[in-house]
Amino acid sequence: MPTSQRYPWILAALFAAVWIALAIDPWYREDWALENVLVVVAVPVLVALYRRQRLSNLSYTLIFLFLCLHEIGAHHTYAEVPYDRWFETLTGSSFNQLVGWERNNFDRVIHFTFGLLLALPLRELTGPTLGGRKPWSWLVPLCLLIAASTLFELIEWAAAMIFGGDLGMAYLGTQGDIWDAHKDMALANAGAVLGLILTAGRIGRTTELPDEEERAG
Repeated sequence: MPTSQRYPWILAALFAAVWIALAIDPWYREDWALENVLVVVAVPVLVALYRRQRLSNLSYTLIFLFLCLHEIGAHHTYAEVPYDRWFETLTGSSFNQLVGWERNNFDRVIHFTFGLLLALPLRELTGPTLGGRKPWSWLVPLCLLIAASTLFELIEWAAAMIFGGDLGMAYLGTQGDIWDAHKDMALANAGAVLGLILTAGRIGRTTELPDEEERAG
């Protein structure tokens, strides 16, 4: 098997190692379990899609990065990832103070990267079916990312209502901000728009031929 074809499986093995490492003694086991429902669903879907429609190695890299970031959030809970302490240990300065943040914004960063990192994989997945470079081949992945972001916020709300107490609040992770869900969705949408702009730039630099419909038009 060529190296390029082995690459997704290498990433899968690396992610398995990351997942196992971060599954050991998470800060809140129940919250970790809830957060990993996403992984339990996503990984089998990715394997099934690989057999039907292979994505580019860059797309698999972006998916790998997002899942690793998600696992960091699941291990610590998103509201308590100690990135500021890590940064201060390395640099002697507080990252939050440098950028003017007053809360733990790891969750906001991940919502932005959700749209940014998954735009290219979703465009590659839906593009061939939707007509290559036709306008709707860009609109549909954007709408899907927006819908997924909204659905995730609804799932968070439902989980908080069902489980309640500390577990519900840990999973919701609002940190007292009544507009948390709105800001999370806005950031995911902004990330998706930027990701698709970068994807368009990348496709524009390739030498791939247009599809039959484009040549005929």
